[in-house]
Amino acid sequence: MNVIEVKDLTKKFGGFTAVNSISFNVEEGEIFGFLGANGAGKTTAMRMLCGLLIPTSGIGRVAGYDIFKQTDKVKRNIGYMSQKFSLYEDLSTVENMELFGGIYGMKQKEIKAKTKEVLGELGLEREKNLLVHSLPLGIKQKIAFAVSTFHSPKIVFLDEPTGGVDPISRRLFWEMICGASAKGTTVFVTTHYMDEAEYCSRVSIMVDGRIKALDSPKILKEDFKVDSMDAVFQALARQSKYSDQ
Repeated sequence: MNVIEVKDLTKKFGGFTAVNSISFNVEEGEIFGFLGANGAGKTTAMRMLCGLLIPTSGIGRVAGYDIFKQTDKVKRNIGYMSQKFSLYEDLSTVENMELFGGIYGMKQKEIKAKTKEVLGELGLEREKNLLVHSLPLGIKQKIAFAVSTFHSPKIVFLDEPTGGVDPISRRLFWEMICGASAKGTTVFVTTHYMDEAEYCSRVSIMVDGRIKALDSPKILKEDFKVDSMDAVFQALARQSKYSDQ
């Protein structure tokens, strides 16, 4: 079943077309990599899918809701995590979970049970009462992901979630992503690390506002006759009219 459906989605800012008639579907439980160089249009596209930016034209449905007319319902049925992690640094781990549970409209009993469950699953019992600003970056990352999926959304959007994180923490974070996917959560993720693209079910690569490639990492590497996703990305990036390569 498709949980994201996009057809000819376009966003213009005056005379500039940031996203140019893109079309794709994302299936339930899929890890969908959304890649592109800076300025390619991926952030604008993600903001439209999250209900934060109204498209200029096209069709888009997320979790069954129209991204033009039902943005409030879209927001209630997704999770979101940015590179800055979106946590309140002056609150403890538990307080962040309780706050976001309330924002998502969960009942107090649900929040209490979910907090206990998440702390146990992620091994965060010792950190539960510590202020977030005092925690290592890798721990903050785990908490941010837990918060973004706290209300059991159908889809979680991750916007460069591993930027600035050490390789071990990145690997552990991707184990969390794969675990969420195995439980049926759809993961829509942007990243600048091409090795992370290898973990995705499918990968879309944008160039100058258009999707230039979309398939599994294995098939993309076969099609481009290369042995890494970085090589695929570089081959497509050179097609950009703004490329200096």
